Parts: sequence; structure tokens; C-alpha cells
Amino acid sequence: MSFRTLFLLVVALPAIMVGAAMLLGLTIPVPEWGRDYVLRFALGEEARRVDLPAIAGPDDPSRPLVVIDAGHGGRDPGSVGGGVREKDVVLAIARSLRAELLEAGGIRVAMTRDDDRIVPLADRPEIARQLGADLFLSIHADSAGERGDVGGASIYTLSNEASSEAAARFAERENNADRVNGIVIEGQSEAVSAILVELSQSRTQDEATEFAALIAREGEGRIAFHPQARRSAELAVLRAPDVPGVLFESGFVTNRDDRARLTTEEGREAYAEVLARAIRVYFARRAEL
Repeated sequence: MSFRTLFLLVVALPAIMVGAAMLLGLTIPVPEWGRDYVLRFALGEEARRVDLPAIAGPDDPSRPLVVIDAGHGGRDPGSVGGGVREKDVVLAIARSLRAELLEAGGIRVAMTRDDDRIVPLADRPEIARQLGADLFLSIHADSAGERGDVGGASIYTLSNEASSEAAARFAERENNADRVNGIVIEGQSEAVSAILVELSQSRTQDEATEFAALIAREGEGRIAFHPQARRSAELAVLRAPDVPGVLFESGFVTNRDDRARLTTEEGREAYAEVLARAIRVYFARRAEL
């Protein structure tokens, strides 16, 4: 393109158009210096759409609701050891726990998954939130790699800083299964939202800590615990600010004794009975408040 042609397109043609408009009495709005012509639209963050599971138990919304989360699933097997996959054993424990609670009555139960499918990590606590759950329990099983001597159950609650290096590694492994965005409270600034979420989490975590203590108490002498059974970690699945949540590590699939408990009906029933008793005591205390 020649310089003359470029000049006509960039300078002459616009000048001719403006001159013609003036002769015809037309006005062309010209922005003034400093005027803001950027259009801003307040777009509220749309709530996550998740597939909500059915709620089993009493047809009474006033009854407490616990959401049981069987970890992993589908293409994500979780920890693997001795031919045992975490996703299978934790689903079996979750089903046993549901049956135990429904048989005793008085408590409503929902499960994030009741088959071998993957549920996005962010959806798991969101299911509990959208159902208006009173308690969230995520069931998992761990792996110690080549160390077959490491075993026992652990109970995790949420903390801003991992309570130990092992807890930090576990949090990193679990959180990498998917990503979860921070919760923004509608109508508030980001700073205010962060404060409100933190306050809500503080209260919720006090209740989660109480529930974790009940699991440890009810499980004493009934199930084998890791020497450091009570732990805390920055786990995404426990980030719901308004639903008390605990992650229960039922044992290590890489440990022979744990694997025997995890893969037998008797062993799974022992886990289910302990967790069910802790849940019932927790809700009984809440009813007294």
C-alpha cells in the first residue's frame, strides 16, 4: 500500500465524512477528554449447578441431615495397595454407615455418590451446602507407599496451616484432584466477603472439632487409630463455611491389617457403627442447645 493511499484512508476519508455530516446538519458525538466510555455490568456469580442426590430417611425437614461423601470414584481410584482401591472400600463403608443411620431412625442421610462415578471435588461440599446439611463426613483411605508398617485411622478437620508435614502432603494430594474457587458472598466486597467467610468457618470448625473428638471417643477400643489420629489440613473438600465437615481416613490400603478390616463386612460394620454413634451423639448435643 502506497503512502498516498494510506494517507487517504487514515486522514482524508474521515475528514471528508465529518465535513459532509456538518453540511447536512448532522452531529457526531465526540468523546470529551476524561469522559468514561467504558460500560460496566455487575454480573453476579452464578451459583454452581450440581446434581443433588436424594435424601433418605424421615420425610421431615426438621430432622438433622448428614451428607456422607465417599472419596474419589470413577476414573480416580484413589489410593491403591494389595489390589485394593480406595474408591471401592470407602463407598462400601459409606453405604454401611447410611444403613446404620437409617435403621436407627431420626436422621436424614444423603450421599454425594452411591456408585462408581467421579464427583468433582468442588461439588462435594457444595452438595452439602445446597441440601442445607447439618453435617458433612468425607470418608477416605490412605496409602503409605512401600511402608507397610504404617496403619490406623485418622480424623482430619480444616485448618489454615497443616498441622504436620504429613497433613500438608495429604492436603496437596487431595486438592490436586480438582480445584475449588473461593466463596464470594453476594453484595459484599471481596475483603468483606473474606472476613464473613472466615468468621463463618471459625464457628463451623468449632463444631467440626467437636464431631472429630466424638469419632475418636466412640472409636476407642473399637477401631485401630494411627498414633497421630487427630490431624488438621487445608483440605478443599472441607471448605464449606456453613457446614461442619470432617474427613475420616479409615486406614491404609498399604497396611495388611487395615486392608483386612477395609475389605471385610465385619470390618466395615465396625467403622460404620463407630461413625454412626458419633453422629447420633453430635446431633443429640445440638438438640440440647
